[in-house]
Formats: sequence, C-alpha cells, structure tokens
Amino acid sequence: MNKQNLFIRSRTIIIVLFIIATTNLLCMGKTIAQTAVKNVVLVHGAFADGSGWEGVYNILKSKGYNVSVVGNPNTGFAEDVAAVKLVLARQNGPAILVGHSYGGAIITEAGNEPNVAGLVYVSAFVPDAGESLLKLLQSGPPAPNSGILPPKDGFVWYDSAKFHSGFCADLPKKKADFMYASQVPVSASVFGATIAQAAWKTKKSWYVVATEDQTIPPDAERFMAKRANATVTEIKGSHVVFISQPQAVASVIEAAAKGSGK
Repeated sequence: MNKQNLFIRSRTIIIVLFIIATTNLLCMGKTIAQTAVKNVVLVHGAFADGSGWEGVYNILKSKGYNVSVVGNPNTGFAEDVAAVKLVLARQNGPAILVGHSYGGAIITEAGNEPNVAGLVYVSAFVPDAGESLLKLLQSGPPAPNSGILPPKDGFVWYDSAKFHSGFCADLPKKKADFMYASQVPVSASVFGATIAQAAWKTKKSWYVVATEDQTIPPDAERFMAKRANATVTEIKGSHVVFISQPQAVASVIEAAAKGSGK
C-alpha cells in the first residue's frame, strides 16, 4: 500500500469516526432534552396569589418534579416579570414555565430566558409582541359575567357580587368567599404594558382552555392558543380550573415537561 492510499484510508477512518461521534452526541443531546425537564415554575395571575397552585404543586411533587411558585407582586408588569426571572435563575436545569390568566402575559415575556424549555398557559392571556392586555380584551366581545372593576387608586379589583359566579363558579361558596377576601389586586398599568418579545414564537407551548370561563371568554382562549400554535387541552371548568381540577392541569404540565424537547 503506497503512502497516498494509506493517507486516503486514514482520512476516511477519521471522518467515519467523527460522524459516529457526532451522531452519538446528537442522540445523547436529544435524549437529555426529552427527559431532563424536571423543574416547573408556576405563576399566578391577577386577583389571586401563589397558594392557588397548591393542588397542582402537590401532584407534581409526588411525581418527582422540582416545583417553584412565584410570588409575583402584581404591582407592575416589569416587576412581575423580574420576580419570575429571579425564580428561574434558581433552577438547576431547564424548566417548564406555567402561567394563569394575567400570568400568561408575564410568562410570555419572562419565557425568553434561556433555561425555559416550554410554556404552559392555563386560561391565560397570550399576547404578541407589541400587544397589550387591553388590546386583547377589546379585540372580542367581553365576558358578560366578568367582575373586573374599573381602576381605583391605580389598582384593579374583582367585584364581590360576581366573584363566585365569574371567577370560580366550580368552587364551594365558602372557598370563593375566602378567595375574594384575600384577593391580590393588580396594578392598572399592566393592562397597557406591551410585550417586547413573545417567547411562544421560539418555545413550544401548551394551552388549557377552561370551557366554562366567565372572566376570559373561552373563544378568546382558543384564538390565542391557535395563534401561538399551542397544543390545546379543553377542560370543563371555571377561570380557576387549576384549583378545581388540579389533576387535569397537572397532566398537561407533565406532558409539556416530557414533550418540550421533542
């Protein structure tokens, strides 16, 4: 065998070995992407706090997930996004970011963080870049039973007369009364805040449509989910379907954790 043939053979072997090694690395990376998402970050919306996620939290924890609940203050869009980013920075590895109601707008912005593997919207707003909540609310017919009140002293509250029927009709009246008494108002400024970059354009997303929602019309939820090309699950429930049906919502989050890398 002359030197030229030996050189060609050696180069061929090196190329083949390189291809095999690269393929193995890609396969390993794909496997990691498909199985490594064990962190879930939950974000509440307006008129509520993080305690509403307790049922979902307990189910996911029992299945081995590391679950964090953000205590976003609802004092302004930038502050709420910053609160989510603080929690995301504490995660060890990729995370699924979940938002309810106004929390959907928050995760649409905060979801651009590099360790966010996927987004889950639960009866939530899904704004586009440059779009505000006010614009979304005005783009279709309002929910007739919504109890969102006009701003007072810079904050928005939910009406006591409509809280049970409009916000959480599938919960016991006693529970609804407590939730009303402990509601966290939201700064009126968040309705005019716009998204700089919509994370759902680059991250996979899932959407839970609450078919009995009296705060965000279900058809509006379907429109936003379709626009975001989200995987949709419809669940018969009120605006707080994650409280009334935590198992069904937790299953969607788990599906996102398993499917975000596929």
